[in-house]
Amino acid sequence: MCGISGIIRYGHGSDPTDREISSMMEQMGHRGPNQSGIQLMDRAALGFNRLSIVDIEDGTQPMTNENGQVWLIFNGEIYNYKELRLMLQSKGHQFRNRSDSEIIVHLYEEYGIDCVHHLRGMFSFAIWDRAEQRLFAARDHFGIKPFYYAQEEHQFLFSSELKGLLAVSGQAPHVDYASMMHYLTFQYVPQPQTMFEGIQKLEPGHFILVDREGRVTKRRYWEPAFEPEQRPIGTFIEEIRAVLRDSVKLHRQGDVPLGSFLSGGIDSSAIAALSMQEQLTKTFSVGFAGERNENEYARAAAQALGSMHYEEEITPEQFFANTQKAVWHMDEPVADPSAVALYSLSQLAGNQVTVVMSGEGADELFGGYGIYGEPRSLRPVSWLPNGMKSRLHRMVERVPLAFRGKNYLLRGFSPIEQRFYGNAKLFNEADKRQIALLSPERLASMQPSASLTSDVYYNSRHLDDLTRMQLIDMNFWLPGDILMKADKMSMAHSLELRVPFLDKEVFEVARKIPAEYKLANGTTKYVLREAMRGILPEPLLQRPKLGFPIPLRKWLHGKIGDQMLEQISVVPQWFDVSAARLMLMQHREGKGDYSRKLWALYIFAVWHSTFIGEYRYGQARTQQMQTGTNRLHANGIKI
Repeated sequence: MCGISGIIRYGHGSDPTDREISSMMEQMGHRGPNQSGIQLMDRAALGFNRLSIVDIEDGTQPMTNENGQVWLIFNGEIYNYKELRLMLQSKGHQFRNRSDSEIIVHLYEEYGIDCVHHLRGMFSFAIWDRAEQRLFAARDHFGIKPFYYAQEEHQFLFSSELKGLLAVSGQAPHVDYASMMHYLTFQYVPQPQTMFEGIQKLEPGHFILVDREGRVTKRRYWEPAFEPEQRPIGTFIEEIRAVLRDSVKLHRQGDVPLGSFLSGGIDSSAIAALSMQEQLTKTFSVGFAGERNENEYARAAAQALGSMHYEEEITPEQFFANTQKAVWHMDEPVADPSAVALYSLSQLAGNQVTVVMSGEGADELFGGYGIYGEPRSLRPVSWLPNGMKSRLHRMVERVPLAFRGKNYLLRGFSPIEQRFYGNAKLFNEADKRQIALLSPERLASMQPSASLTSDVYYNSRHLDDLTRMQLIDMNFWLPGDILMKADKMSMAHSLELRVPFLDKEVFEVARKIPAEYKLANGTTKYVLREAMRGILPEPLLQRPKLGFPIPLRKWLHGKIGDQMLEQISVVPQWFDVSAARLMLMQHREGKGDYSRKLWALYIFAVWHSTFIGEYRYGQARTQQMQTGTNRLHANGIKI
């Protein structure tokens, strides 16, 4: 796990300098505190921050081949590197160290850009081919590791974090208007855009080529595709057990201490239990005081599994003290309150281990979200012909008064393409136009957020609705929210987070599971639960999904709500503060739950103050942000 940075110059641009690439790397010292490396060449500069995991002594980067023509910087882990090494040695390749990084160098020599098809792991890497004067960069299948890039007049910049690009870009950072509007719907900025104008993120399963003239070509080399097979559930149970055991074993590779996050739910418990079959594992959890303190569940799970368990209870003071630090590390606004809890959890684990495993991806692969049960619950009305449903939807919508079942009918009479954009849908199009202070001309030019998901829906029209929802989440929610916060919050504490569910071999099994095995007997992830029977104690198999139960709804009733509104008031050029004030008042009066909407506005305001208001041509006050002593316009929550 590391941080990579690069500058490619073309046209009349001068060669990049040591100072420029160093300034990019300085923004990401937390990603690689063990070692750093720079390689300057004609037209190219590569920078590397290293967190040593495999081959601690010799796996330094940038790394080259025997003749110095191929140079690599690589962030991530290749889990099948040992078998790839044997295959490449049989073809005559000679290795100078035992790192997984050198595998990519020789794969590129042997297969060129097709090397990505041989990789099993999480990765974001860049190769400068000196002979071709070409950059080749790729991101892993699911988007576990980040890759940001910007193309300017005479240069192409890339980095593991946006802060690296801001450090050397010749342009001041500006908000991308369309991204801001999509953020209000999704609670994150959907790929490939970012909240910064002119900066993009490479999508999962894609690679990019930049030639000597600066021409950029982007291609997709892999995409998730579900092809359900009708066969006995027992065959899936056996395959899931086998492939998960194999994945966890491979994910345990490394030369440093390893642990596991543990919430007490089936996902993290399954990973911890399978890891314990290999070796005693330290487990970690955080929770909040109250009825749904996740520490209680995690503690019970740890006792059942026999792990060495560490836990921490987060106070409201800690939560909001960490919010601005989390926003700085996140680079983009992500309005998921659990990201801040994950920041604290990673800090706890980082004090004990260097690598931690987690259960991300199980819900998307095996059907774990409660919303996935909606197609079944809407069957009494959703079977009607589309034309009739449209007419009935208009009739119900025109009824001025609320009545029991109105929302159910509105959703039932709507096609899935119009009602599900992913696990989070905060503001609808009408609400966004009321809260966002954009000009009528700009608002008229904005695409509705539903347009972003239309291609995925069209290409999956032959599948059942539950599986189509999974595909939407795999293409949007998973990389945009789940994996974004997993990478950034763990790396904030120089902690490598590994996700064994998100392995391409695990997906090969999961993609063939029919819908009736995902939701059955009144529970989600039914086939996964059955596969873990005998591995996990019965109470863990039955525990419903809770996520991080953060008491934000309750906190808004106190002065925390007032101070969140004060922070939102810092960006009156973007949001109608009076509308935000009305939401807070209605929330306190019990007229609706506006906690997630207000949190989205608050996080954007903190982000804007941090990255737009406080940057001067990319010169962030890194040390101040990391120590929490930043002097923002509104200095966080004080309780």
